[in-house]
Amino acid sequence: MPVSQLTTDDHEVVDDDVVLLTVPAEVGYLGVLRTATAGLAARLHFALDEIEDLRIAVDEACAMLLAIAVPGAELECRFTVSDDALTVDVTVGTVPGAQLPGHSSFAWKVLTALTTDAVAHSHDATATIGLLTRRQGPAPRL
Repeated sequence: MPVSQLTTDDHEVVDDDVVLLTVPAEVGYLGVLRTATAGLAARLHFALDEIEDLRIAVDEACAMLLAIAVPGAELECRFTVSDDALTVDVTVGTVPGAQLPGHSSFAWKVLTALTTDAVAHSHDATATIGLLTRRQGPAPRL
């Protein structure tokens, strides 16, 4: 049963599957998020290069968030799976005054080069980086 609804550009509502994964905000747990990313992208029939690009992007986004995470925080990773795209939103509790790297930073350039779209925002004591990747080709016939 779908967990969420997403409004597309033409304002049509489509149902998506959502996977929510929470891990301690520590480098040692990033492999769990990379593996989940690869598995969900494979489910969408992404090409191997697309899967690897998305894994790297998720890893980079998490590294950016770990740098500003409050000690003992958890990384919450929300994967939204649609017919031809995977959206990954990673959120963490942040230390006071924390700032995400600017859009002109190398880390941000990596995110935008590896995904269809990337956004970041912080509010109160949390920061979120959202990544959208669309499958480049048509879905393979099964």
